[in-house]
Amino acid sequence: MGAMEEVAEPGKQTELAELEEWVALIDACIEPIATRPVDLTDPDWMRKLKEGPRPLDEAGIRPETEAALRDVLSRYEEGDEDVRAALRALLERCHCFASATTLPFEPTPQGFRQRLMEMSVEDQGRDTRDMMVGLNGLCEQARDAGLDIRPLLLDVAELSSEVDKYGMGSTRGILLRAAEREPSGLW
Repeated sequence: MGAMEEVAEPGKQTELAELEEWVALIDACIEPIATRPVDLTDPDWMRKLKEGPRPLDEAGIRPETEAALRDVLSRYEEGDEDVRAALRALLERCHCFASATTLPFEPTPQGFRQRLMEMSVEDQGRDTRDMMVGLNGLCEQARDAGLDIRPLLLDVAELSSEVDKYGMGSTRGILLRAAEREPSGLW
């Protein structure tokens, strides 16, 4: 029995188990691509990495993967804390899925909130610093688009984990600090 089956209502167990299997399958498909070694002795390694196809495109599964992420985000937003914790654990286990999958940023309140939800469910990924740099850049894009980001940061912080995974604060705490700054953001 998967972790999400244990926390979901009986009627939702099958749907959550299917989502867990779907995300794990996608993760397995992109893992060999996402973790392929990079030849750092090649003088053009950085250019090749930037210009080469993204793992989802190379695997030919971008639409399916983005649909799975939308499903994760929907369940994350609608679920209780147990469901959100199970989804965070799923993305921690399926780290290739989490690191390779993101939805395009739309400079609207909904688009900004969606990207914050991605950060919340990813729960700092493998490195808090990467999450903080990403959050700062996202806040800058949203401010440049004229969005009022403070209420959205506060809203998503309420759904976020309070666990300090790497000694730099919890995802909730990081989002709250970003909301308290003037202008909103980290730096």
